[in-house]
Amino acid sequence: MPPVRITAPIVVFVVVMGAWYFASHYLIAAESRFLLPGPDEVITEGLLDSAVRAEILSALGSTVLVAMSGLVIAMVVGVGFAVVMSQARWAEYSLYPYAVILQTIPILAVVPLFGFWFGYEFGSRVIVCVMVALFPVVTNTLFGLKSVAPAEHDLFTLHGATRLQRLLKLQLPTALPAMISGFKISGGMAIIGSIVADFFFRQGEPGIGRMIDVYRQRLATEELLTALLLSSLAGLILFWFFDFLAVRVERAHGRRRGN
Repeated sequence: MPPVRITAPIVVFVVVMGAWYFASHYLIAAESRFLLPGPDEVITEGLLDSAVRAEILSALGSTVLVAMSGLVIAMVVGVGFAVVMSQARWAEYSLYPYAVILQTIPILAVVPLFGFWFGYEFGSRVIVCVMVALFPVVTNTLFGLKSVAPAEHDLFTLHGATRLQRLLKLQLPTALPAMISGFKISGGMAIIGSIVADFFFRQGEPGIGRMIDVYRQRLATEELLTALLLSSLAGLILFWFFDFLAVRVERAHGRRRGN
Protein backbone atom coordinates (compact mmCIF):
# COMPACT_ATOMS: atom_id res chain seq x y z
CA MET A 1 0.00 0.00 0.00
CA PRO A 2 1.46 3.42 -0.96
CA PRO A 3 2.41 5.65 1.99
CA VAL A 4 0.04 8.39 3.08
CA ARG A 5 2.50 11.11 2.08
CA ILE A 6 1.99 9.96 -1.55
CA THR A 7 -1.71 9.09 -1.59
CA ALA A 8 -2.94 12.10 0.41
CA PRO A 9 -1.68 14.77 -2.05
CA ILE A 10 -3.07 12.74 -4.96
CA VAL A 11 -6.51 12.56 -3.32
CA VAL A 12 -6.47 16.30 -2.63
CA PHE A 13 -5.41 16.97 -6.24
CA VAL A 14 -8.30 14.88 -7.61
CA VAL A 15 -10.78 16.64 -5.31
CA VAL A 16 -9.52 20.10 -6.30
CA MET A 17 -9.63 19.23 -10.02
CA GLY A 18 -13.16 17.87 -9.62
CA ALA A 19 -14.33 20.98 -7.76
CA TRP A 20 -12.68 23.20 -10.39
CA TYR A 21 -14.38 21.30 -13.24
CA PHE A 22 -17.76 21.42 -11.50
CA ALA A 23 -17.50 25.16 -10.78
CA SER A 24 -16.47 25.95 -14.34
CA HIS A 25 -19.09 23.87 -16.13
CA TYR A 26 -22.06 23.98 -13.77
CA LEU A 27 -21.83 27.06 -11.53
CA ILE A 28 -20.62 29.69 -14.02
CA ALA A 29 -22.79 30.88 -16.89
CA ALA A 30 -21.60 29.85 -20.34
CA GLU A 31 -20.95 33.44 -21.44
CA SER A 32 -18.71 34.00 -18.39
CA ARG A 33 -16.83 30.71 -18.56
CA PHE A 34 -13.79 32.41 -20.10
CA LEU A 35 -13.12 33.87 -16.64
CA LEU A 36 -12.64 30.36 -15.20
CA PRO A 37 -12.13 27.72 -17.88
CA GLY A 38 -12.20 24.14 -16.71
CA PRO A 39 -9.07 22.04 -16.23
CA ASP A 40 -9.90 20.16 -19.44
CA GLU A 41 -9.80 23.43 -21.41
CA VAL A 42 -6.55 24.51 -19.75
CA ILE A 43 -4.99 21.19 -20.74
CA THR A 44 -6.21 21.20 -24.34
CA GLU A 45 -5.68 24.90 -25.10
CA GLY A 46 -2.61 25.42 -22.92
CA LEU A 47 -0.52 22.35 -22.20
CA LEU A 48 -1.37 20.41 -25.37
CA ASP A 49 -1.07 23.36 -27.74
CA SER A 50 2.52 23.05 -28.98
CA ALA A 51 2.92 26.77 -29.77
CA VAL A 52 1.59 27.91 -26.38
CA ARG A 53 3.55 25.24 -24.53
CA ALA A 54 6.81 26.18 -26.25
CA GLU A 55 6.23 29.88 -25.53
CA ILE A 56 5.51 29.27 -21.85
CA LEU A 57 8.34 26.79 -21.31
CA SER A 58 10.86 29.13 -22.95
CA ALA A 59 9.76 31.99 -20.68
CA LEU A 60 9.72 29.70 -17.65
CA GLY A 61 13.27 28.56 -18.43
CA SER A 62 14.43 32.18 -18.39
CA THR A 63 12.67 32.79 -15.07
CA VAL A 64 14.10 29.64 -13.47
CA LEU A 65 17.62 30.59 -14.63
CA VAL A 66 17.29 33.99 -12.95
CA ALA A 67 15.81 32.42 -9.81
CA MET A 68 18.54 29.80 -9.52
CA SER A 69 21.26 32.40 -10.05
CA GLY A 70 19.77 34.56 -7.32
CA LEU A 71 19.26 31.57 -5.03
CA VAL A 72 22.88 30.42 -5.34
CA ILE A 73 24.14 33.94 -4.57
CA ALA A 74 21.71 34.21 -1.62
CA MET A 75 22.93 30.86 -0.29
CA VAL A 76 26.60 31.87 -0.47
CA VAL A 77 26.08 35.38 0.93
CA GLY A 78 23.56 34.23 3.55
CA VAL A 79 25.75 31.44 4.88
CA GLY A 80 28.72 33.81 4.93
CA PHE A 81 26.81 36.43 6.91
CA ALA A 82 25.55 33.79 9.34
CA VAL A 83 29.06 32.42 9.88
CA VAL A 84 30.40 35.90 10.65
CA MET A 85 27.54 36.58 13.08
CA SER A 86 28.01 33.22 14.81
CA GLN A 87 31.66 33.92 15.61
CA ALA A 88 31.18 37.13 17.60
CA ARG A 89 28.23 38.53 19.50
CA TRP A 90 29.08 42.08 18.43
CA ALA A 91 28.91 40.99 14.77
CA GLU A 92 25.44 39.54 15.30
CA TYR A 93 24.25 42.70 17.04
CA SER A 94 25.71 44.81 14.23
CA LEU A 95 24.52 42.86 11.17
CA TYR A 96 21.30 41.04 12.10
CA PRO A 97 19.09 44.18 12.27
CA TYR A 98 20.00 44.93 8.66
CA ALA A 99 18.99 41.43 7.61
CA VAL A 100 15.61 42.05 9.24
CA ILE A 101 15.30 45.43 7.50
CA LEU A 102 16.07 43.77 4.16
CA GLN A 103 13.20 41.34 4.75
CA THR A 104 10.71 44.07 5.66
CA ILE A 105 11.37 46.40 2.70
CA PRO A 106 8.36 46.37 0.31
CA ILE A 107 9.79 44.58 -2.70
CA LEU A 108 7.35 46.17 -5.16
CA ALA A 109 8.55 49.62 -4.09
CA VAL A 110 12.26 48.99 -4.61
CA VAL A 111 12.18 46.87 -7.78
CA PRO A 112 11.78 49.95 -10.05
CA LEU A 113 14.77 51.55 -8.29
CA PHE A 114 16.94 48.56 -9.17
CA GLY A 115 16.01 49.18 -12.80
CA PHE A 116 17.12 52.81 -12.55
CA TRP A 117 20.39 51.90 -10.84
CA PHE A 118 21.43 48.64 -12.54
CA GLY A 119 19.47 48.47 -15.78
CA TYR A 120 16.51 46.35 -16.77
CA GLU A 121 18.03 43.05 -17.81
CA PHE A 122 19.39 39.85 -16.24
CA GLY A 123 21.48 41.38 -13.45
CA SER A 124 18.65 43.43 -11.95
CA ARG A 125 16.35 40.40 -11.90
CA VAL A 126 18.99 38.40 -10.06
CA ILE A 127 19.38 41.18 -7.47
CA VAL A 128 15.63 41.05 -6.77
CA CYS A 129 15.84 37.28 -6.25
CA VAL A 130 18.79 37.66 -3.89
CA MET A 131 16.93 40.27 -1.89
CA VAL A 132 13.84 38.12 -1.31
CA ALA A 133 15.72 34.85 -0.79
CA LEU A 134 18.50 36.01 1.55
CA PHE A 135 16.74 36.31 4.92
CA PRO A 136 15.62 32.65 5.37
CA VAL A 137 19.16 31.48 4.60
CA VAL A 138 20.66 33.87 7.15
CA THR A 139 18.22 33.10 9.95
CA ASN A 140 18.17 29.32 9.54
CA THR A 141 21.93 29.04 9.16
CA LEU A 142 22.55 31.25 12.18
CA PHE A 143 20.11 29.17 14.23
CA GLY A 144 21.90 25.98 13.19
CA LEU A 145 25.36 27.35 13.93
CA LYS A 146 24.25 28.44 17.41
CA SER A 147 22.47 25.16 18.21
CA VAL A 148 25.63 23.20 18.99
CA ALA A 149 25.42 21.58 22.42
CA PRO A 150 27.68 23.16 25.08
CA ALA A 151 29.18 19.74 25.82
CA GLU A 152 30.40 19.46 22.23
CA HIS A 153 31.96 22.91 22.42
CA ASP A 154 33.68 21.86 25.65
CA LEU A 155 35.04 18.73 23.96
CA PHE A 156 36.57 20.76 21.15
CA THR A 157 38.01 23.20 23.68
CA LEU A 158 39.51 20.29 25.61
CA HIS A 159 41.29 19.10 22.46
CA GLY A 160 42.61 22.60 21.73
CA ALA A 161 40.64 23.08 18.51
CA THR A 162 41.08 26.36 16.68
CA ARG A 163 38.15 28.59 15.78
CA LEU A 164 38.34 27.40 12.16
CA GLN A 165 38.42 23.72 13.17
CA ARG A 166 35.43 24.27 15.45
CA LEU A 167 33.53 25.93 12.60
CA LEU A 168 34.34 23.34 9.92
CA LYS A 169 34.12 20.17 11.99
CA LEU A 170 31.41 21.03 14.52
CA GLN A 171 29.25 24.05 13.77
CA LEU A 172 28.72 23.70 10.02
CA PRO A 173 27.89 19.95 10.13
CA THR A 174 25.47 20.61 12.98
CA ALA A 175 23.88 23.50 11.09
CA LEU A 176 23.33 21.59 7.82
CA PRO A 177 19.70 20.49 8.50
CA ALA A 178 18.70 24.04 9.46
CA MET A 179 20.57 25.47 6.47
CA ILE A 180 18.72 23.21 4.04
CA SER A 181 15.40 24.18 5.63
CA GLY A 182 16.31 27.77 4.84
CA PHE A 183 17.20 26.79 1.27
CA LYS A 184 13.77 25.18 0.85
CA ILE A 185 12.03 28.39 1.84
CA SER A 186 14.34 30.58 -0.21
CA GLY A 187 13.90 28.45 -3.33
CA GLY A 188 10.21 29.25 -3.62
CA MET A 189 10.82 32.89 -2.74
CA ALA A 190 13.46 33.15 -5.47
CA ILE A 191 10.92 31.92 -8.05
CA ILE A 192 8.44 34.55 -6.83
CA GLY A 193 11.11 37.25 -6.91
CA SER A 194 12.03 36.35 -10.48
CA ILE A 195 8.38 36.54 -11.58
CA VAL A 196 7.94 39.91 -9.86
CA ALA A 197 11.07 41.20 -11.61
CA ASP A 198 9.66 40.03 -14.96
CA PHE A 199 6.70 42.39 -14.52
CA PHE A 200 9.01 45.40 -14.18
CA PHE A 201 12.07 44.55 -16.29
CA ARG A 202 10.93 44.01 -19.85
CA GLN A 203 14.25 44.15 -21.65
CA GLY A 204 16.13 41.00 -22.59
CA GLU A 205 14.65 37.52 -22.83
CA PRO A 206 11.03 37.47 -21.60
CA GLY A 207 10.30 35.59 -18.39
CA ILE A 208 7.13 33.89 -17.26
CA GLY A 209 6.03 37.02 -15.40
CA ARG A 210 5.92 38.98 -18.63
CA MET A 211 3.94 36.21 -20.35
CA ILE A 212 1.47 36.17 -17.46
CA ASP A 213 0.99 39.91 -17.91
CA VAL A 214 0.50 39.48 -21.67
CA TYR A 215 -2.09 36.75 -21.19
CA ARG A 216 -3.86 38.89 -18.58
CA GLN A 217 -4.16 41.78 -21.01
CA ARG A 218 -5.50 39.46 -23.72
CA LEU A 219 -7.94 37.75 -21.30
CA ALA A 220 -6.35 34.50 -22.47
CA THR A 221 -7.33 32.68 -19.29
CA GLU A 222 -6.36 29.19 -20.45
CA GLU A 223 -2.81 30.29 -21.25
CA LEU A 224 -2.66 32.38 -18.07
CA LEU A 225 -3.63 29.45 -15.86
CA THR A 226 -1.18 27.20 -17.70
CA ALA A 227 1.63 29.67 -16.99
CA LEU A 228 0.62 29.90 -13.33
CA LEU A 229 0.44 26.12 -12.92
CA LEU A 230 3.82 25.52 -14.54
CA SER A 231 5.39 28.28 -12.43
CA SER A 232 4.01 26.61 -9.31
CA LEU A 233 5.33 23.26 -10.52
CA ALA A 234 8.83 24.74 -10.92
CA GLY A 235 8.76 25.99 -7.34
CA LEU A 236 7.41 22.65 -6.13
CA ILE A 237 10.19 20.72 -7.88
CA LEU A 238 12.77 22.97 -6.25
CA PHE A 239 11.14 22.40 -2.86
CA TRP A 240 11.11 18.63 -3.40
CA PHE A 241 14.80 18.69 -4.31
CA PHE A 242 15.77 20.41 -1.07
CA ASP A 243 13.36 18.19 0.88
CA PHE A 244 15.06 15.11 -0.59
CA LEU A 245 18.43 16.62 0.29
CA ALA A 246 17.23 17.41 3.82
CA VAL A 247 16.22 13.78 4.44
CA ARG A 248 19.64 12.54 3.33
CA VAL A 249 21.47 15.13 5.43
CA GLU A 250 19.37 14.39 8.52
CA ARG A 251 20.11 10.68 8.20
CA ALA A 252 23.82 11.34 7.87
CA HIS A 253 23.61 13.83 10.74
CA GLY A 254 21.88 11.22 12.90
CA ARG A 255 24.55 8.62 12.13
CA ARG A 256 27.27 11.15 12.98
CA ARG A 257 25.56 11.91 16.28
CA GLY A 258 25.25 8.19 16.99
CA ASN A 259 28.92 7.62 16.41
